[in-house]
Amino acid sequence: MEHDTHEHGTRLNRVGHVFRRMSKNYSPQEEHRLAGHLGALVAFGAYTAAWGTAIGMQKAELPGSHRPTDVVVTAAAVFRLGRLLSKGSVTSPLRAPFTRYEEATGPAEVQESPRGGLIRSTVGELVTCPFCLSVWLTATITGAHLLWPKATRAVTGGLAALALADTMQLGYDSLTQKNAE
Repeated sequence: MEHDTHEHGTRLNRVGHVFRRMSKNYSPQEEHRLAGHLGALVAFGAYTAAWGTAIGMQKAELPGSHRPTDVVVTAAAVFRLGRLLSKGSVTSPLRAPFTRYEEATGPAEVQESPRGGLIRSTVGELVTCPFCLSVWLTATITGAHLLWPKATRAVTGGLAALALADTMQLGYDSLTQKNAE
């Protein structure tokens, strides 16, 4: 048994060495946190597997396709929630353990940079990137839509309305600034 444990440890050391070499070859000029991204991929796999398990336990028949309106509303909701969570000044306390404030960048938005060690900086990258969060949010909303369609439509409808309202606010501001010139 002790021999098996030692052999397992040796294999893990070899895998770690190969991964470090691959990471260095991938990005020799700068540290690219390949290990952190691998961890994020594993976490996302576990997250989606958990949603799949919860949905599978329902034993309800899945819809054959998406309603086009649900796709558009979900896209708008994911966009707005992704921006709010990753860039919103009001949500900066949620990101603060993983990020460093850089500057204000637009209406109620801030620019932050990841900070800390491997896990903290990887989370910092994730929570400051609306594109990265969109993958997680889409999985969440899709799973929620399959489990709780009425409630999820209410939430995504509200977020889509917020996205449209924000677009109108920005359009109005742009027009009034243009007229002031």
